[in-house]
Amino acid sequence: MIENIQRPRKPEWLKVKIPIGENYKKIRNLVDANKLHTICESGNCPNMGECWGAGTATFMILGNVCTRSCSFCAVATGRPSFVDYEEPQRVAKAISLMQVKHAVITSVNRDELPDKGAQIWHETVRAIKDICPDITIETLIPDVKADWNALELMISAGQEVVSHNMETVKRLYRKVRPQAKYERSLEQIQRTKDYGKRTKSGVMLGLGETDDEVYEIMKDLKEHHCDVLTLGQYLQPTKMHLEVDHFIHPDKFLHFKEVGLAMGIPYVESGPMVRSSYHAERHV
Repeated sequence: MIENIQRPRKPEWLKVKIPIGENYKKIRNLVDANKLHTICESGNCPNMGECWGAGTATFMILGNVCTRSCSFCAVATGRPSFVDYEEPQRVAKAISLMQVKHAVITSVNRDELPDKGAQIWHETVRAIKDICPDITIETLIPDVKADWNALELMISAGQEVVSHNMETVKRLYRKVRPQAKYERSLEQIQRTKDYGKRTKSGVMLGLGETDDEVYEIMKDLKEHHCDVLTLGQYLQPTKMHLEVDHFIHPDKFLHFKEVGLAMGIPYVESGPMVRSSYHAERHV
């Protein structure tokens, strides 16, 4: 007899608007015309309609195939085919055409590259700054596997905010981020702060963590000098990915925000629909 497992039903507060409007169409056309990738699309972000409608998007460099196989992420996993050395200029051009005041850049993991993609990271930020000198930039960078020379190259191009997501609590790392290490990611955030950058990290909730474990990761991030923390609800991107363990009520997200601020984290963005780059312009 097959057991009938009851899955948690998506609550009302997680409904999102369908992407429409002139700004949305403009961003879509720019992305397509310049052969660019966005984490908005590759990651099935629920805020794409809102952000693109406001004229912002998070560009994903170094291709759209990741060398990691995180069990929560909708980005394709595999062996990336090549490095596109013309990509930095195309990204800079598209951002210039968007006429935004703040840009967010992220990337897949490129563990097969000797520098983990650091040179392309550096060139992309420099290209944007050269074309748009008044723009502010947030870079959401991957785990560099303790290659601290690669980290320094990634973050030394002039970006104002450097983000690296912890994603989940320590106990769930092997299940959620099997190729990452909790302590290594914390060290990466601390080293980024030591380089003089504003630091940021994001955590998904609803994967089976306890409240005490949320308090623990906030405490660890505070001790490693994380300036900005985002907390959001995990949503299963496909049936092939981890299922949602539970949905967190907006009141609980508000509680976690109050706890994080009381701990001394300078800025906490916490809510069911919050994602790493959500309202990123406020974090500079």
